[in-house]
Amino acid sequence: MRVMARPKEFDADLALDAAVTVFRDYGFEGTSAQMLVDAMGIGRQSLYDTFGDKWQLYQAAVRRYALSEVSAHREALRTGRSAIDGIRTMIKRVVAEATTPCLGVNSIAEFGCARPELSEIRAKADSTLRSALIEQVKVAQAEGEIGSDIDPDSVATFMIASFAGIRIAARGGANQAQLEALGEMTLRALR
Repeated sequence: MRVMARPKEFDADLALDAAVTVFRDYGFEGTSAQMLVDAMGIGRQSLYDTFGDKWQLYQAAVRRYALSEVSAHREALRTGRSAIDGIRTMIKRVVAEATTPCLGVNSIAEFGCARPELSEIRAKADSTLRSALIEQVKVAQAEGEIGSDIDPDSVATFMIASFAGIRIAARGGANQAQLEALGEMTLRALR
């Protein structure tokens, strides 16, 4: 008699989204397998069968989060009548969501460059976001909204670092007015 494998009784994407939330709140080290299975609504064996061990799940969560964030940033850049409007929208988005922990920033704070697998995930996301920012800055320069003497790559580096700083400030307890001021300072630095 041949035994058929049971089909998965859960949505792997929804389970991964739940894992992202747990890792965002508690980091890799602060997250237990029990916390994950509780949040994901799956059994421990299903977690291991589908995602591998906790480290593999963490990498998948960081990858999924990075793709989602880069996509949201790029969407924000495409709003408004001018290139600077898109940049402003992106900054406002970061400020508005800053109190929700950022898995990308948190993974850097927790691991730095010690884990090549994470560095590779972050490098791909950074490259995509950086390219979009550089193009937007060039358009804003052509429109006279950003100084032509500012290097677009340096602007992208500054903005990415500013976003991390805003998110860390929020995690550290900065209030909404302080976060908005940081966002405004980021925008003003481009003039």
